[in-house]
Amino acid sequence: MPLKPLSSIYGITPYTPGKSKAAAGVSKIIKLSSNETPIGPSPKAIEAYNAAVKTLHRYPDGGSTQLRQAIAQVYELDADRIVCGAGSDEVIGMLCKAYAEAGSDVIYTEHGFLMYPIYAMIAGATPVAVKEADLRADIDAILAAVTPKTRIVFLANPNNPTGSYVTRDELWRLRKGLRDDILLVIDGAYAEYVSEKDYSDGIELVEKTDNTVVTRTFSKIYGLASLRIGWGYCPADVADVLNRVRGPFNTAACAQVAAVAAVLDAEHTAKAKAFNDEWLPWVSQQCRDMGLHVYPSVANFILISFPGGAQQAIAANDWLMERGIIPRMVANYGLPACLRITIGKEDENMAFVKSLKEFIG
Repeated sequence: MPLKPLSSIYGITPYTPGKSKAAAGVSKIIKLSSNETPIGPSPKAIEAYNAAVKTLHRYPDGGSTQLRQAIAQVYELDADRIVCGAGSDEVIGMLCKAYAEAGSDVIYTEHGFLMYPIYAMIAGATPVAVKEADLRADIDAILAAVTPKTRIVFLANPNNPTGSYVTRDELWRLRKGLRDDILLVIDGAYAEYVSEKDYSDGIELVEKTDNTVVTRTFSKIYGLASLRIGWGYCPADVADVLNRVRGPFNTAACAQVAAVAAVLDAEHTAKAKAFNDEWLPWVSQQCRDMGLHVYPSVANFILISFPGGAQQAIAANDWLMERGIIPRMVANYGLPACLRITIGKEDENMAFVKSLKEFIG
């Protein structure tokens, strides 16, 4: 009789990433499906990566020491409390392995990152999706969903795919409303894009509480998505636990050195943010001018709702794909009437707007 995995494993719907290929025969592809930075990584990161290729026969630094020190320098953190992973999603997975178990609950918002429930189920825990209010995390609803079985609460801030965020005061109200034995994990994958004065990336909560973790990634504004590198900032005891759970060489040497160069290149990061600050409102307004509903976004993408519902959203997706423009369908996030669009290069944004106008008529 074959060995069987945890029963919860068969309940998992595998994660589906944004598409990379459009219709056959299209000469130029405009990929707006994965929230990648249009200006690419820092040239210094590319240079560091190329230099590291010469030592591929060597194991990487298991502790990601230089990277943790660089992150600590830029974000003014304690390097000993930083844990690096193969993308921030590995850190999320390690947290579930360490703190969730069969019979426990893991809370997330209904339109949150799909890896939260997947990692919860891998650990044998029960994922609990909490309703949002107008595609925005509802703090009261999250607190009302807590039971004696709750172990972890995941909150993406800003959230993907909605682009919404909760304020500093709301974060603190959430933390204060949770029991001390519940871990609050604030996923800040898009934090570097946010300018709003009432926003907090959650690091202050990590510094002032014993039960909050912040996760971050190099896949978005830093442009290192293919290298799979991210990090978490934790209370000291949580960092100790994660260092016991993670693999001995869980981040590649090339990824480490490229990330060091990327995080230290403040000029390039500022350039990426400035580009997004210019084009995010432009693309948003162009879509509103077409009569479409665009949800407010503080990230590097927008969520568009079509008045004709799922049928029109599917038709718009097919129309764009036939013209080499790849959006992200988000029906698997419970948003069948919407498409998510990454802010691309100038010509890509203009091509998208032109094509969508032709579709709308």
